[in-house]
Amino acid sequence: MENKKFEELMNDLEAIIKKLENGEDLEKSIELYTEAMKIVKICDEKLNSASSAVNKILTENGSLEDFKIEENDNQ
Repeated sequence: MENKKFEELMNDLEAIIKKLENGEDLEKSIELYTEAMKIVKICDEKLNSASSAVNKILTENGSLEDFKIEENDNQ
């Protein structure tokens, strides 16, 4: 499951939600909920990883640094 793309995981999650909305017996609902929570955890990890990558910039000397926005007080 962790090898799936984020979009595929989101589609899986949406399918589980539809099944839960349609009503399942208690045991099946718990199984689906557990699967959904695993997907949510993987998606969260993928988003955090992507966020970290986006928040880095390549400096002139080729090193990666945290992206910082300098605020200008001369507005």
